Amino acid sequence: MVASFDELKTKFIALGGWQQRYRELMLLGKELPMMANELKVDDAKVAGCESNVWMYIDFTPQEDQLLIIADSDTRIVKGLLAVILLMYRHKTPAQVVAIDAEQEFDELGLLKHLSPSRGNGIRAIVQQINAFAQQHL
Repeated sequence: MVASFDELKTKFIALGGWQQRYRELMLLGKELPMMANELKVDDAKVAGCESNVWMYIDFTPQEDQLLIIADSDTRIVKGLLAVILLMYRHKTPAQVVAIDAEQEFDELGLLKHLSPSRGNGIRAIVQQINAFAQQHL
């Protein structure tokens, strides 16, 4: 797995077309750790996603960082979650709210290839992360 979002971005931009990026998303999704079934409860589901997406967000004040774990029941969404988790990895709440996730996904060449419902799901995930970060500014 790539070590950082910047590394992922460089890799995606170097990939030729959508098929190669799609394949890379699938690989990223395979590398995403599975969430224990006990954690896949209705309260953890992200509303607005076409697929089932479970997400937990916590704040570690000692490190001033958000900790996010997530999982999905579809491979493409697992890959998209891996991208999101890399985007917000090791970020403070202030850094999280400063990220323009839609622009980042656009620069990766992903948004234009996703169905409108998948795009809305990505936005719902990002909104939930941003709302949590706002509470910890």
